[in-house]
Amino acid sequence: MAIHAPPPVENLMVEDIKAGLESGSILLVDVREAHEFEAGHIPGSVLVPLSSFEIADIPDAAGRRIVLSCRSGRRSLTAAMMAFEQGLSIGAHYAGGFIDWVEHGEPVDTGL
Repeated sequence: MAIHAPPPVENLMVEDIKAGLESGSILLVDVREAHEFEAGHIPGSVLVPLSSFEIADIPDAAGRRIVLSCRSGRRSLTAAMMAFEQGLSIGAHYAGGFIDWVEHGEPVDTGL
């Protein structure tokens, strides 16, 4: 049985995330924990915590590209590996994560 390596994950930047959310071409999946998401998240993102990450919990992307996001870009890469192991190849993540979003002065939503 051959072992397949996961495909590379593209590092997206704040401009890519903004454009994708504005055009409706991406589904931004935040893999931080619920308390982090509730305290502040990128408007339009959906929560699928890494601690209980299952691809079945990702909402229907309806033709949009799934992009993973977290606080700094580390957990989103872990989630991409977990998704691959569960049978879903997610080829992009927000490299700077929520920290980068805030540092660029972008809007933040709170609550679940």
